[in-house]
Amino acid sequence: MSVPTPSPADFAVSISSLTKTFGSKRAVDNLSLNIPTGSFFGLVGPNGAGKTTTLNMTTGLLVPDVGYISILGNDVWSDVNRAKRSIGVMPQADQLFDRLTGSQLLVYSGMLRGMKRAEAGARSRDLLHAFDLADAADTMVSDYSAGMTKKISLATAMIHSPRILFLDEPFESVDPVSSANLRDILLEYAQTGGTVIVSSHVMALVEKMCTHVAVIDKGTVKAAGTIADVAAGEDLEDRFLDLVGGRHAAAHISWLDGGAHDGGVHDEGAPGDGDTRAGSVSSEPSEGLR
Repeated sequence: MSVPTPSPADFAVSISSLTKTFGSKRAVDNLSLNIPTGSFFGLVGPNGAGKTTTLNMTTGLLVPDVGYISILGNDVWSDVNRAKRSIGVMPQADQLFDRLTGSQLLVYSGMLRGMKRAEAGARSRDLLHAFDLADAADTMVSDYSAGMTKKISLATAMIHSPRILFLDEPFESVDPVSSANLRDILLEYAQTGGTVIVSSHVMALVEKMCTHVAVIDKGTVKAAGTIADVAAGEDLEDRFLDLVGGRHAAAHISWLDGGAHDGGVHDEGAPGDGDTRAGSVSSEPSEGLR
């Protein structure tokens, strides 16, 4: 009995042969990936691997050179606005209207999505409470700490209850207590049928939270599947390093010894001679001070 080939409509996100070049650099190279609906999906890879470029093309922020992307079975680039209505994208700090208060920013974000002011206000209060920002509701976002800014950014992505959330390093600069609360909110969202796609460098976090993961390097997918499938019996971080390479033996810098050999004080052999050698201090005052 033959097994039917899955179609893009069977996935929250389906990417096929995606390519993007900037000048002579190919940032994304014929990348294909299917992300199951209802999954908590991690995208991991070294800096410059192509993760952010892939996410920007998938969310309608960057036009691909070549390739096909569908969200919930709909071609993203045939109707970008329709695709954007289904998703929530966590903005970076420099993309926020930070001269608004936290409450104003959330209400504004909701109304941009077509919500009535009253509904946006009610959801804003719920999110501020959930993210421990109620006391900062009337504070301008420009005065928020890095962790608070990260939380209000995530709240703006969630206020319209999207079917898919795209999050780039959502836990960076967030304290452990707030991070645990955010994880609980995201896990509950995924359990109700929402799909979370998170880009992160923290392998332990991905292994703990995600149901699926894709390892991306040099613009291509090195491995993708459930956490167990990709890890293949190893610790996920070790498996990641196996796939992307780049780890090497310690450089053994001869002079970087913590002062074990001479207490950190340079002796003869330092550049120069006598009292004029580097780092020396003469006991005789200079002519100008006599």
